[in-house]
Amino acid sequence: MNVPESHPRYESLLRRDRLIEGFRNGIVAEAGLIAHGRGEALDYLIGEKTNDFAEEAERVSAFQLLNASNPIISVNGNVAALCPKSLIELASTTGAALEVNLFYRTEERIAKIVEHLENFGAQNVLGAEPDAQIPGLEHARALCTESGIFSADVILVPLEDGDRAQALRDMGKTTIVIDLNPLSRSSKVASVSIVDEVTRAIPNVTKFAEEIKASGEGLSKTMADFDNERNLAMALEAIRKGF
Repeated sequence: MNVPESHPRYESLLRRDRLIEGFRNGIVAEAGLIAHGRGEALDYLIGEKTNDFAEEAERVSAFQLLNASNPIISVNGNVAALCPKSLIELASTTGAALEVNLFYRTEERIAKIVEHLENFGAQNVLGAEPDAQIPGLEHARALCTESGIFSADVILVPLEDGDRAQALRDMGKTTIVIDLNPLSRSSKVASVSIVDEVTRAIPNVTKFAEEIKASGEGLSKTMADFDNERNLAMALEAIRKGF
């Protein structure tokens, strides 16, 4: 699309265009287009900006990923289409691995997403050869890798579905969810809920990780001073004001 940067919906239209292209290329599922529209509506209500509550969660997320023994970034079709370079930069900064994990899983889609990420410079992307399963989940979406999601201690799950997020928590993992809906099951069960648009959130987590590393700030920080329920309540209040 040839959209002038002065257009008030410029960033939003670019994201839509990336998803449409991803759909045509077999990366994004049909349902992914619907899910994006739902999130876009909520983004309008929070002002299409990163709010203070989101920044707090993003900074805590950076600490968690840097502190992790085996951090993993779960990748679905929407995220791969929207911000592949940002995913790779976050992985590089935090030492996390990327693993493709899909709700609407086909081997063809997995292969295309892996290839798409590799075209942007990703290396050793996991997910194409699953050798483990997330307990408590039926269907192919439970498939994962032993060295990746299955053994991860901290996992970033952008645009996640609720029962899989719950299953990961049940495995004892610290889960970081990016979801514009603070009332979603994913947001409610996450260790850290980032209520922000994913193309803003992922670069922000990278930025905070870089700042933490550059400052030499101790990586022993825990979430003791972070209250996820309070964070979600602040997001809900922002949405009410948006109405």
